[in-house]
Amino acid sequence: MPLVIYKSRFIIAIVMAALLLFTGCKKGSIVTPNQNALEQYFEDNILNKDFTVHFASDNGADITAQYSGITFKLLKNTYYDGVMTATNSLFTINGTWSSNSDYSKLVITLPATTFPSFAFLSREWKFTKKAVPIMELAPWGTTEPDILHMQRQ
Repeated sequence: MPLVIYKSRFIIAIVMAALLLFTGCKKGSIVTPNQNALEQYFEDNILNKDFTVHFASDNGADITAQYSGITFKLLKNTYYDGVMTATNSLFTINGTWSSNSDYSKLVITLPATTFPSFAFLSREWKFTKKAVPIMELAPWGTTEPDILHMQRQ
């Protein structure tokens, strides 16, 4: 009897290995485990939410007052781009925003011809802190001493 059990263990092991081989792999897109969590965080905390400029510094000069009364909103086209609106009691101006796949970069494009202070905002920014209610940004790929903090309303 022990010899029969010993021989059947080999067959059981082969059958289990075959089952794992055929059911363990699944074709599809490769998504990193954090990708869906990053998208969900961005959607829950940033997209379609009202933000105001909490602090803006251009080469050490505080320019926060130039954005007083303006509300900014990143509207979703995909998780990585969309329309950005700037609204106050007199106007709504549309621009665009985009981000990279790990949400470390935010590219803002707003028409500076309509509102000259939008030239400061229209650039590639890197997130230095995404913790809401205040997201902190600095220029991407440069050591410029510019700072932008936007507060969720």
